[in-house]
Amino acid sequence: MSLSRSSGILLHPTSLPCTPGIGTIGRQAFRFIDWLKSARQTLWQILPLGPTGYGDSPYASFSTFAGNPLIIDLDILVEQGFLTQEDITPPEWISHSGHIDFGSVVYWKIPLLKKAADNFLKKTQKSKSLSKHFEAFKEKQSYWLDDYSTFMSIKEFYDAKAQKENRFGAMWSNYWPKELATCSAKAVAKWQQEHTAEIEGHKAIQFFFFEQWTALKKYANDNGISIIGDIPIFVAPDSADVWSNQKLFQLDKSGKATAVAGVPPDYFCATGQLWGNPLYKWNEMKKTDYAWWIQRIKAMLSLVDYVRIDHFRGFEAYWSVPAGEETAVNGKWVKGPDHDLFNAIKAQLGNIPIIAEDLGVITDKVGALRDDFDLPGMKVLQFAFDLGEKERGGLVNAFLPHMYKQNCVVYTGTHDNDTLQTWLDELSPEMKDLVKKYSGVEDDRKLCAELIRLAIASTAAFAVIPMQDLYNVGKEGRMNAPATTGGQNWQWRMSEEHFSGEKADWLKNLSCLYGRNLKK
Repeated sequence: MSLSRSSGILLHPTSLPCTPGIGTIGRQAFRFIDWLKSARQTLWQILPLGPTGYGDSPYASFSTFAGNPLIIDLDILVEQGFLTQEDITPPEWISHSGHIDFGSVVYWKIPLLKKAADNFLKKTQKSKSLSKHFEAFKEKQSYWLDDYSTFMSIKEFYDAKAQKENRFGAMWSNYWPKELATCSAKAVAKWQQEHTAEIEGHKAIQFFFFEQWTALKKYANDNGISIIGDIPIFVAPDSADVWSNQKLFQLDKSGKATAVAGVPPDYFCATGQLWGNPLYKWNEMKKTDYAWWIQRIKAMLSLVDYVRIDHFRGFEAYWSVPAGEETAVNGKWVKGPDHDLFNAIKAQLGNIPIIAEDLGVITDKVGALRDDFDLPGMKVLQFAFDLGEKERGGLVNAFLPHMYKQNCVVYTGTHDNDTLQTWLDELSPEMKDLVKKYSGVEDDRKLCAELIRLAIASTAAFAVIPMQDLYNVGKEGRMNAPATTGGQNWQWRMSEEHFSGEKADWLKNLSCLYGRNLKK
């Protein structure tokens, strides 16, 4: 894949400001695109867009194909006549700024979306053009929408029942009736017949999301902004993807995982990381020429312009942990689909714009898989400095700007890192001295800006800066601490002040100076 020399900002839509409870894909998202344009940035990187569940992680979604209802903009629904201004007036306990309280947002916003869906469905009965538009959407998205909407209607019913019994986070595989849990065609058809209204409501909410996102993406593209999306290699166990495609996953006859994903013990974690995602049956996927994966990537490319695939190394080999283990220690490496999958993708979709998240311990075989398909990898400046290299007489860390190949994407940090300012604040004196010598900056207050400059000046084709790093945001701005749930994960929101014209000018000048985002 050929990348033109570009730069941009990493910011998930949930982090946009000035809307009740959570960022949305409405006016503030359009405003952000305007700000990017004023800063002469041409990239907007986001996290996965799917509907989030327990833990609020966009990497653990109820569907890899669906959109997150929580980021649907309510003002747009008012303009369209599906809600009133009185409907969307938030209660006092819903904040317009500060961190996101997902529980409060769900409690307030989901009933409003259901009311809007109900009003929308009533209008489709009176408007032939609206009805035709909705039917076309349902037909186009039917390969995932029917299963997702059915899954969500069943889930809501049995989740409500579980909560009455003080059982929270109950999985479909251990709480639903056997016939529904195993996705029996007869049982599912009966449910669909008896719960048509709820299922159509979920489809209407997805219609809202896709209509709003399509308009936003068009505005971004029309203004020279390309969107980088994100696909986690694995999907959540509590998802329509697993429930409706059980033969494609390593599950027993009741739908429970027999082996789960993770990563092995390393320097950072003596017991490894146990993610708990069900693993794929790659041999089954191969029988259909990887049709599910082809659909997944094709669907994402209808929403974004580039696709970052998280945990790329898992395609070459993945860490398989027997279900029921408390840690990832007793896992083992198992061969993945490797080149075979990407040959199928290339044959069916062509040379698609994939960015490989190749962080961590990358073997020669993983590197070959990335390079044989000419996929850009990732470089993170927070991983670039090694005191041991200094002692050996030269800095040759692959994450240092002078070591880059052009076909890569450089970041000051990712959603899983501390903010750049926090990282700098917590460095040892010896490490900070090394960073200062490399950057040529002695003033601690200027280091953050200097590292951003180094990223944009580097030979990497793409340079992407988290919004938090651009404004020296501290520990409160960290998006996620891996292997943890709760706390402040995924909760950060930017403020009104971050639409700074002065900062936009600074970025614009850097981009011009280092030949990024040049007009074609």
